[in-house]
Amino acid sequence: MVSLQPPVCDFGWRPPGFSLKATDGRTYTLDDVKGPKGTLVMFICNHCPYVKAILDRLVRDARALQEKGIGVAAIMSNDPTDYPEDSFDNMARVAAANGFTFPYLLDETQQVGRAWDAVCTPDFFGFNADMELQYRGRLDASRKDPGPADARRDLFLAMCQVAETGQGPAEQIASMGCSIKWREE
Repeated sequence: MVSLQPPVCDFGWRPPGFSLKATDGRTYTLDDVKGPKGTLVMFICNHCPYVKAILDRLVRDARALQEKGIGVAAIMSNDPTDYPEDSFDNMARVAAANGFTFPYLLDETQQVGRAWDAVCTPDFFGFNADMELQYRGRLDASRKDPGPADARRDLFLAMCQVAETGQGPAEQIASMGCSIKWREE
């Protein structure tokens, strides 16, 4: 397992669109998941210990952000051929078992992950209402094990700031996780 950190937030970066199949059977575009006060797109997967360590907190914070007008979606870009735990059927099971309130999307061709320069799972992209990148940091201090119960909610607080002001915090701590499992070309 390779552990990586994404680059520092490229403030103002605008994401390319997508159209991806979700575990609920629908196909979503970036416009479909966009929220009136901002949008959070996270690259996650099922097998990564970093994602497993934060999954309950991620779901909690996503729900709270949705209530504040932030659109939320998760994308799985790993190659499930080498990582069967990341298969579409298992994605559906994980979404149902954890009560996802957001679409869990399959990037089957890996084109979206590559176009977004996604690096690891989890990798968080927080946008303001104008779809300008304002946050590319961590959820909280958790790593392969959950952080303390009272850990600062970095992602949640940053996205609340984005919803209120349109701008993310100047200081951000990068997320850390397993490398995205790219197909060999």
